[in-house]
Amino acid sequence: MTEQKRKRVFSGIQPSGDLTIGNYIGAIRQWVQHQHEFNALYCVVDLHAITAGHDPASLAAKTREVAAIYIACGIDPAQSIIFAQSHVTAHAELGWLLTCVTPIGWLQRMTQFKDKAAKQDAANVSNGLLSYPVLMAADILLYHTEAVPVGDDQKQHLELTRDIAQRFNHMYGEIFTIPEVMLPLEGARVMGLDNPLTKMSKSEKTQYHAVHLLDNPDQIRKSVMRAVTDSGSLVTFSNDPERAGVNNLLTIYQALVGGTQADVEAYFVGKSYGDLKKAVAEVVAETLKPIQARYAEITADETYLNEILASGADRARELAAPTLQSVYQNMGFLPVKQLQQVKL
Repeated sequence: MTEQKRKRVFSGIQPSGDLTIGNYIGAIRQWVQHQHEFNALYCVVDLHAITAGHDPASLAAKTREVAAIYIACGIDPAQSIIFAQSHVTAHAELGWLLTCVTPIGWLQRMTQFKDKAAKQDAANVSNGLLSYPVLMAADILLYHTEAVPVGDDQKQHLELTRDIAQRFNHMYGEIFTIPEVMLPLEGARVMGLDNPLTKMSKSEKTQYHAVHLLDNPDQIRKSVMRAVTDSGSLVTFSNDPERAGVNNLLTIYQALVGGTQADVEAYFVGKSYGDLKKAVAEVVAETLKPIQARYAEITADETYLNEILASGADRARELAAPTLQSVYQNMGFLPVKQLQQVKL
Protein backbone atom coordinates (compact mmCIF):
# COMPACT_ATOMS: atom_id res chain seq x y z
CA MET A 1 0.00 0.00 0.00
CA THR A 2 1.47 3.33 -1.05
CA GLU A 3 1.86 6.23 1.35
CA GLN A 4 -0.52 8.38 -0.70
CA LYS A 5 -3.35 5.85 -0.50
CA ARG A 6 -3.11 5.17 3.20
CA LYS A 7 -5.94 6.46 5.35
CA ARG A 8 -5.07 8.41 8.48
CA VAL A 9 -6.05 7.09 11.90
CA PHE A 10 -5.89 8.83 15.27
CA SER A 11 -6.40 7.46 18.75
CA GLY A 12 -5.21 8.06 22.28
CA ILE A 13 -5.39 7.09 25.94
CA GLN A 14 -5.51 9.30 29.01
CA PRO A 15 -2.51 9.16 31.37
CA SER A 16 -4.76 8.49 34.36
CA GLY A 17 -4.74 5.30 36.37
CA ASP A 18 -2.73 2.25 35.29
CA LEU A 19 -3.21 0.73 31.84
CA THR A 20 -4.93 -2.65 31.93
CA ILE A 21 -5.06 -5.82 29.90
CA GLY A 22 -8.34 -4.41 28.59
CA ASN A 23 -6.51 -1.39 27.16
CA TYR A 24 -4.05 -3.76 25.50
CA ILE A 25 -6.58 -6.18 24.00
CA GLY A 26 -9.20 -3.61 23.06
CA ALA A 27 -6.93 -0.84 21.81
CA ILE A 28 -3.12 -0.85 21.85
CA ARG A 29 -2.57 -4.27 20.32
CA GLN A 30 -4.85 -3.37 17.44
CA TRP A 31 -3.09 -0.03 16.99
CA VAL A 32 0.12 -1.99 16.42
CA GLN A 33 -1.58 -3.77 13.52
CA HIS A 34 -3.09 -0.55 12.17
CA GLN A 35 0.28 1.18 11.85
CA HIS A 36 1.17 -1.19 9.01
CA GLU A 37 -1.99 -0.30 7.09
CA PHE A 38 -2.61 3.37 7.91
CA ASN A 39 -0.85 6.66 8.60
CA ALA A 40 -1.22 6.55 12.36
CA LEU A 41 -1.10 9.13 15.13
CA TYR A 42 -1.19 7.79 18.68
CA CYS A 43 -1.52 10.44 21.34
CA VAL A 44 -1.23 10.51 25.12
CA VAL A 45 -4.28 12.68 25.73
CA ASP A 46 -3.13 14.49 28.84
CA LEU A 47 -5.50 17.45 28.37
CA HIS A 48 -8.40 15.02 28.72
CA ALA A 49 -6.92 13.67 31.94
CA ILE A 50 -7.67 16.87 33.88
CA THR A 51 -11.41 17.10 33.19
CA ALA A 52 -12.46 15.47 36.46
CA GLY A 53 -9.57 16.33 38.77
CA HIS A 54 -6.03 14.99 38.67
CA ASP A 55 -2.79 14.79 40.62
CA PRO A 56 -0.37 17.44 39.29
CA ALA A 57 2.54 15.61 40.94
CA SER A 58 2.02 12.50 38.81
CA LEU A 59 0.65 13.80 35.49
CA ALA A 60 4.01 14.20 33.75
CA ALA A 61 5.28 10.81 34.93
CA LYS A 62 2.05 9.11 33.88
CA THR A 63 2.28 10.76 30.46
CA ARG A 64 5.76 9.33 29.97
CA GLU A 65 4.58 5.95 31.26
CA VAL A 66 1.77 5.68 28.73
CA ALA A 67 4.06 6.71 25.87
CA ALA A 68 6.62 4.12 26.94
CA ILE A 69 3.93 1.44 27.09
CA TYR A 70 2.79 2.32 23.57
CA ILE A 71 6.31 1.64 22.31
CA ALA A 72 6.82 -1.43 24.50
CA CYS A 73 3.66 -2.96 23.07
CA GLY A 74 4.99 -2.58 19.53
CA ILE A 75 4.00 0.85 18.27
CA ASP A 76 6.99 1.90 16.16
CA PRO A 77 7.95 5.61 16.32
CA ALA A 78 9.37 5.24 12.81
CA GLN A 79 5.95 4.22 11.49
CA SER A 80 3.58 6.07 13.82
CA ILE A 81 3.51 9.55 15.31
CA ILE A 82 3.62 9.29 19.11
CA PHE A 83 3.15 12.50 21.08
CA ALA A 84 1.58 14.18 24.10
CA GLN A 85 -1.59 16.14 23.39
CA SER A 86 -0.53 19.20 25.40
CA HIS A 87 2.66 19.52 23.33
CA VAL A 88 0.58 20.46 20.28
CA THR A 89 -1.34 23.58 21.31
CA ALA A 90 -3.52 23.38 18.20
CA HIS A 91 -5.61 20.77 20.05
CA ALA A 92 -6.67 23.27 22.70
CA GLU A 93 -7.12 26.07 20.17
CA LEU A 94 -9.35 24.04 17.88
CA GLY A 95 -11.16 22.64 20.91
CA TRP A 96 -12.26 26.16 21.89
CA LEU A 97 -13.26 27.10 18.35
CA LEU A 98 -15.40 23.97 18.04
CA THR A 99 -16.91 24.57 21.49
CA CYS A 100 -18.28 27.83 20.13
CA VAL A 101 -20.21 26.08 17.36
CA THR A 102 -21.40 23.06 19.37
CA PRO A 103 -24.91 23.28 20.89
CA ILE A 104 -24.84 22.58 24.62
CA GLY A 105 -27.77 20.22 24.24
CA TRP A 106 -25.61 17.89 22.16
CA LEU A 107 -23.13 17.65 25.02
CA GLN A 108 -25.73 17.19 27.74
CA ARG A 109 -27.07 14.14 25.92
CA MET A 110 -23.74 12.32 26.06
CA THR A 111 -24.10 9.12 28.09
CA GLN A 112 -20.58 9.29 29.53
CA PHE A 113 -21.15 12.83 30.79
CA LYS A 114 -24.37 11.78 32.51
CA ASP A 115 -22.70 8.75 34.09
CA LYS A 116 -19.60 10.60 35.30
CA ALA A 117 -21.49 13.68 36.45
CA ALA A 118 -23.85 11.49 38.47
CA LYS A 119 -20.87 10.22 40.48
CA GLN A 120 -19.77 13.74 41.44
CA ASP A 121 -21.13 16.57 43.54
CA ALA A 122 -23.28 18.52 41.08
CA ALA A 123 -21.73 21.80 42.25
CA ASN A 124 -18.26 20.55 41.29
CA VAL A 125 -18.91 19.06 37.85
CA SER A 126 -16.51 20.91 35.55
CA ASN A 127 -17.20 22.45 32.19
CA GLY A 128 -14.22 20.40 31.02
CA LEU A 129 -16.15 17.20 31.70
CA LEU A 130 -19.10 18.49 29.69
CA SER A 131 -16.87 19.71 26.84
CA TYR A 132 -14.65 16.61 26.79
CA PRO A 133 -16.21 15.30 23.54
CA VAL A 134 -15.53 18.63 21.80
CA LEU A 135 -11.82 18.39 22.59
CA MET A 136 -11.94 14.80 21.36
CA ALA A 137 -13.49 16.08 18.14
CA ALA A 138 -10.66 18.60 17.82
CA ASP A 139 -8.10 15.83 18.32
CA ILE A 140 -9.59 13.89 15.44
CA LEU A 141 -10.52 16.66 13.01
CA LEU A 142 -7.22 18.51 13.35
CA TYR A 143 -5.44 15.82 11.30
CA HIS A 144 -8.14 15.12 8.70
CA THR A 145 -8.49 11.73 10.34
CA GLU A 146 -10.41 9.29 8.18
CA ALA A 147 -10.80 6.41 10.62
CA VAL A 148 -10.86 6.28 14.41
CA PRO A 149 -10.40 3.00 16.33
CA VAL A 150 -12.71 3.26 19.34
CA GLY A 151 -14.46 0.98 21.77
CA ASP A 152 -18.23 0.76 22.09
CA ASP A 153 -18.19 3.28 24.94
CA GLN A 154 -16.64 5.97 22.71
CA LYS A 155 -18.82 5.37 19.66
CA GLN A 156 -21.31 8.06 20.71
CA HIS A 157 -18.48 10.58 21.00
CA LEU A 158 -17.31 9.79 17.48
CA GLU A 159 -20.83 10.26 16.18
CA LEU A 160 -20.80 13.67 17.88
CA THR A 161 -17.47 14.43 16.19
CA ARG A 162 -19.09 13.76 12.84
CA ASP A 163 -22.01 16.03 13.73
CA ILE A 164 -19.68 18.85 14.82
CA ALA A 165 -17.61 18.53 11.64
CA GLN A 166 -20.69 18.62 9.44
CA ARG A 167 -22.11 21.62 11.32
CA PHE A 168 -18.83 23.52 11.04
CA ASN A 169 -18.46 22.68 7.35
CA HIS A 170 -21.99 23.96 6.73
CA MET A 171 -21.35 27.19 8.65
CA TYR A 172 -17.83 28.04 7.49
CA GLY A 173 -16.97 25.95 4.46
CA GLU A 174 -15.74 22.44 3.77
CA ILE A 175 -12.64 22.11 5.92
CA PHE A 176 -13.00 18.96 7.99
CA THR A 177 -12.87 15.35 6.84
CA ILE A 178 -15.77 13.32 8.24
CA PRO A 179 -14.20 10.37 10.12
CA GLU A 180 -15.47 6.80 10.19
CA VAL A 181 -15.56 4.55 13.24
CA MET A 182 -13.30 1.48 13.43
CA LEU A 183 -14.63 -0.95 16.01
CA PRO A 184 -12.21 -3.64 17.25
CA LEU A 185 -12.65 -7.11 15.82
CA GLU A 186 -12.53 -8.67 19.27
CA GLY A 187 -11.98 -7.74 22.88
CA ALA A 188 -13.74 -4.39 22.50
CA ARG A 189 -14.95 -4.61 26.08
CA VAL A 190 -12.89 -6.57 28.56
CA MET A 191 -14.90 -6.50 31.76
CA GLY A 192 -13.88 -6.00 35.37
CA LEU A 193 -12.64 -9.09 37.17
CA ASP A 194 -14.53 -8.08 40.30
CA ASN A 195 -17.69 -7.07 38.43
CA PRO A 196 -17.97 -8.63 34.96
CA LEU A 197 -21.02 -6.53 34.17
CA THR A 198 -18.93 -3.34 34.01
CA LYS A 199 -16.02 -2.52 31.73
CA MET A 200 -12.51 -3.00 33.12
CA SER A 201 -11.24 0.48 33.98
CA LYS A 202 -7.71 1.76 34.52
CA SER A 203 -9.12 4.38 36.88
CA GLU A 204 -10.92 1.92 39.15
CA LYS A 205 -9.11 1.70 42.49
CA THR A 206 -10.80 -1.45 43.80
CA GLN A 207 -8.25 -4.17 44.50
CA TYR A 208 -8.35 -7.10 42.06
CA HIS A 209 -10.60 -5.21 39.64
CA ALA A 210 -8.10 -5.47 36.79
CA VAL A 211 -4.81 -6.85 35.58
CA HIS A 212 -2.51 -3.91 34.88
CA LEU A 213 0.13 -4.03 32.17
CA LEU A 214 2.97 -3.48 34.62
CA ASP A 215 1.75 -6.02 37.21
CA ASN A 216 4.21 -8.74 38.16
CA PRO A 217 3.24 -12.43 37.74
CA ASP A 218 2.20 -12.77 41.38
CA GLN A 219 -0.08 -9.74 41.16
CA ILE A 220 -1.57 -11.09 37.94
CA ARG A 221 -2.23 -14.48 39.50
CA LYS A 222 -3.88 -12.98 42.59
CA SER A 223 -6.17 -10.74 40.54
CA VAL A 224 -7.26 -13.47 38.14
CA MET A 225 -7.73 -16.12 40.83
CA ARG A 226 -10.08 -13.74 42.66
CA ALA A 227 -12.15 -13.06 39.54
CA VAL A 228 -15.89 -13.35 40.03
CA THR A 229 -17.48 -16.42 38.41
CA ASP A 230 -20.73 -18.24 39.31
CA SER A 231 -21.95 -21.36 41.05
CA GLY A 232 -21.85 -23.50 37.91
CA SER A 233 -19.03 -25.59 36.50
CA LEU A 234 -19.34 -25.49 32.71
CA VAL A 235 -16.44 -23.61 31.09
CA THR A 236 -18.19 -22.23 28.01
CA PHE A 237 -18.93 -18.85 26.45
CA SER A 238 -22.33 -17.44 27.34
CA ASN A 239 -24.38 -14.25 26.94
CA ASP A 240 -26.19 -15.00 30.19
CA PRO A 241 -25.44 -12.15 32.65
CA GLU A 242 -25.25 -14.73 35.43
CA ARG A 243 -22.26 -16.29 33.65
CA ALA A 244 -20.58 -13.03 32.69
CA GLY A 245 -17.50 -13.73 34.81
CA VAL A 246 -16.63 -17.00 33.08
CA ASN A 247 -17.43 -15.47 29.70
CA ASN A 248 -15.05 -12.59 30.44
CA LEU A 249 -12.20 -14.91 31.40
CA LEU A 250 -12.73 -16.97 28.27
CA THR A 251 -12.81 -13.79 26.18
CA ILE A 252 -9.45 -12.70 27.60
CA TYR A 253 -7.99 -16.16 27.02
CA GLN A 254 -9.23 -16.34 23.42
CA ALA A 255 -7.99 -12.82 22.64
CA LEU A 256 -4.46 -13.70 23.77
CA VAL A 257 -4.22 -17.31 22.56
CA GLY A 258 -6.28 -17.07 19.38
CA GLY A 259 -8.57 -19.65 17.82
CA THR A 260 -12.35 -19.83 17.69
CA GLN A 261 -14.74 -20.01 20.61
CA ALA A 262 -15.22 -23.68 19.78
CA ASP A 263 -11.45 -24.24 19.98
CA VAL A 264 -11.28 -22.57 23.38
CA GLU A 265 -14.27 -24.45 24.74
CA ALA A 266 -12.82 -27.75 23.51
CA TYR A 267 -9.58 -27.02 25.38
CA PHE A 268 -11.46 -26.55 28.64
CA VAL A 269 -13.74 -29.58 28.36
CA GLY A 270 -13.69 -31.41 31.69
CA LYS A 271 -11.78 -28.59 33.40
CA SER A 272 -12.88 -26.45 36.31
CA TYR A 273 -13.21 -22.72 36.87
CA GLY A 274 -9.99 -22.97 38.84
CA ASP A 275 -8.24 -24.46 35.80
CA LEU A 276 -9.62 -21.63 33.67
CA LYS A 277 -8.32 -18.98 36.05
CA LYS A 278 -4.87 -20.58 36.19
CA ALA A 279 -4.72 -20.74 32.39
CA VAL A 280 -5.79 -17.11 32.03
CA ALA A 281 -3.26 -15.93 34.62
CA GLU A 282 -0.50 -17.85 32.83
CA VAL A 283 -1.27 -16.56 29.34
CA VAL A 284 -1.63 -12.98 30.58
CA ALA A 285 1.71 -13.16 32.40
CA GLU A 286 3.43 -14.64 29.33
CA THR A 287 1.92 -11.97 27.09
CA LEU A 288 3.07 -9.15 29.36
CA LYS A 289 6.57 -10.51 30.02
CA PRO A 290 8.22 -9.17 26.81
CA ILE A 291 6.21 -5.94 27.02
CA GLN A 292 7.46 -5.30 30.54
CA ALA A 293 11.04 -6.12 29.54
CA ARG A 294 10.87 -3.64 26.65
CA TYR A 295 9.25 -1.06 28.93
CA ALA A 296 12.16 -1.37 31.35
CA GLU A 297 14.62 -0.73 28.51
CA ILE A 298 12.72 2.33 27.30
CA THR A 299 12.34 3.94 30.71
CA ALA A 300 15.99 3.33 31.52
CA ASP A 301 16.93 5.72 28.72
CA GLU A 302 15.18 9.03 29.40
CA THR A 303 16.76 10.70 26.38
CA TYR A 304 15.30 8.10 24.00
CA LEU A 305 11.73 8.72 25.14
CA ASN A 306 12.25 12.49 25.18
CA GLU A 307 13.44 12.40 21.58
CA ILE A 308 10.48 10.31 20.45
CA LEU A 309 7.94 12.61 22.11
CA ALA A 310 9.68 15.75 20.82
CA SER A 311 9.88 14.39 17.29
CA GLY A 312 6.30 13.19 17.42
CA ALA A 313 5.07 16.60 18.56
CA ASP A 314 7.00 18.31 15.75
CA ARG A 315 5.48 16.00 13.15
CA ALA A 316 2.00 16.44 14.61
CA ARG A 317 2.33 20.25 14.64
CA GLU A 318 3.34 20.19 10.99
CA LEU A 319 0.19 18.26 10.11
CA ALA A 320 -2.08 20.33 12.35
CA ALA A 321 -0.95 23.81 11.32
CA PRO A 322 -2.64 24.01 7.89
CA THR A 323 -5.95 22.80 9.32
CA LEU A 324 -5.94 25.32 12.15
CA GLN A 325 -4.93 28.11 9.79
CA SER A 326 -7.86 27.28 7.50
CA VAL A 327 -10.26 27.28 10.44
CA TYR A 328 -9.10 30.70 11.64
CA GLN A 329 -9.28 32.07 8.11
CA ASN A 330 -12.77 30.76 7.39
CA MET A 331 -14.05 32.01 10.75
CA GLY A 332 -12.82 35.50 9.91
CA PHE A 333 -9.98 36.04 12.39
CA LEU A 334 -7.31 38.68 11.76
CA PRO A 335 -4.27 36.78 10.42
CA VAL A 336 -1.09 37.18 12.46
CA LYS A 337 0.94 37.34 9.26
CA GLN A 338 -0.70 40.68 8.42
CA LEU A 339 0.83 42.14 11.58
CA GLN A 340 4.24 40.73 10.74
CA GLN A 341 4.58 42.21 7.26
CA VAL A 342 7.71 44.30 6.90
CA LYS A 343 7.20 47.76 5.44
CA LEU A 344 9.43 48.48 2.46
